[in-house]
Amino acid sequence: MIARRSSLAIAAALGAALVAASSVPAAAQSPRCRVMDPTGTPLNVRDSPNGAIIGRLRNGLLVTRVRDGEDERGRPWAYVTDRSTGEPLGWVYREFIACF
Repeated sequence: MIARRSSLAIAAALGAALVAASSVPAAAQSPRCRVMDPTGTPLNVRDSPNGAIIGRLRNGLLVTRVRDGEDERGRPWAYVTDRSTGEPLGWVYREFIACF
């Protein structure tokens, strides 16, 4: 009887995890991203969400999203690294990268 309850608890936990994972779009979960600035200009890289500009990335560059954050106004940002070298790059406006 105890083993059956444990199995049911595990099944319920797995089901809850699947529901939670399915409620987040797959693209939002993926760390693989491409710079897609709709203005056609290089994407600014910053030292913190909406912080000082420390560089620029060309459209089409593949990056890895390491973590997400928000600025003081609640806008989404992502900390990225260079996909091919792993070199840390900085924070970019999340809406300007397409993750897949």
